[in-house]
Amino acid sequence: MTGFGRGTAQSEDYNVTVEMKAVNHRFLEISIRQPKAFNAFEDGLKKQIQALVHRGKVDVYVSLDYLTAKKTTVKVDKELAIAYYNAMLGLAEVCALPPDLRLQNIASFNGVLNVETMEDDAEVLSSLLTQAMAAALSGFCSMRQAEGTALLTDLSAHLDAVEQARENIALFAPQVVAEQHEKLQQRISDLLQGIEIDQARLANELAFFADKVDISEELARLGSHISQFRSGLESSEPIGRQLEFILQEMLREINTIGSKSNALDINKLVIAVKSELEKIREQIQNVE
Repeated sequence: MTGFGRGTAQSEDYNVTVEMKAVNHRFLEISIRQPKAFNAFEDGLKKQIQALVHRGKVDVYVSLDYLTAKKTTVKVDKELAIAYYNAMLGLAEVCALPPDLRLQNIASFNGVLNVETMEDDAEVLSSLLTQAMAAALSGFCSMRQAEGTALLTDLSAHLDAVEQARENIALFAPQVVAEQHEKLQQRISDLLQGIEIDQARLANELAFFADKVDISEELARLGSHISQFRSGLESSEPIGRQLEFILQEMLREINTIGSKSNALDINKLVIAVKSELEKIREQIQNVE
């Protein structure tokens, strides 16, 4: 199921923005792009998402803006400066030259002056990230909920069509069995003209044939699956994968009905049901 959300959180020094979007995916896949300052919080961010999102390919983008300049300090390595000073004095003596030592010369030597920038406040950043993510998730879930409402209407319409077709097949089924029974009996009689028939054995064979073409069990199971699917659509829990399994069972039953029946009316209905189930299959990937 698709979705988009954006959230921001701000302190005196920082502004954190989180944007997230999702496209359909069979499982939950989370990808996060963020500044290095947030690397330590990635696991917590994923858990925050997993608590509310269960399916979809989710991309998360985190940005950090500094509202004030980072505080910097310059530290002097006194021991190193004295060492440079003494070394320069020694060099002047060796070379029999007057020492020409200036403060800026010693300050320019490597390592004497060090500029240090204060580290980011990890506690503040973690709190801001959590707040921004919560706001982004709120908008994200609201958008998904609106899409889910429309999806529920669409899936229910397809399911109603499947249920109506099943009821029509059930009306044709007894008539088809009787017609097939009569045709087979007539064919046997035509083939065995003048030959005495063991009526008991014939009755057994006809009963066996009638059992092979009987689709009452498949219709009953299909009806049960339709009810389960409808209950799933009304559930407030993540139900997408369970609906996929029920859909597979519905396809199994309608395929069996199609293979058992040679009746044109039933086969037309079987094709119609398969068409509706295929539409459901495409949409069910959007269900959380």
